[in-house]
Amino acid sequence: MPDGELRFRRPDGRLLPEVASPPEVTGDPVEVVRARNDAEGLVLNARTMTPSWLGEHLDVGYAIDVLHPLAR
Repeated sequence: MPDGELRFRRPDGRLLPEVASPPEVTGDPVEVVRARNDAEGLVLNARTMTPSWLGEHLDVGYAIDVLHPLAR
């Protein structure tokens, strides 16, 4: 653009709307996130993201039965 700004368009040519600036975080961002987690009752620790999957093979029949019971 002549003014040096970038403008993005959808595949049909319409301009994408501008995105608002993110809100300012007052104080320590880590403490803000911890306070929000505490307010929601979330308990996060080093094992929070550890899956319960132990490497066993997928039971495809069971998965289909659970995900789509009318598939039979």
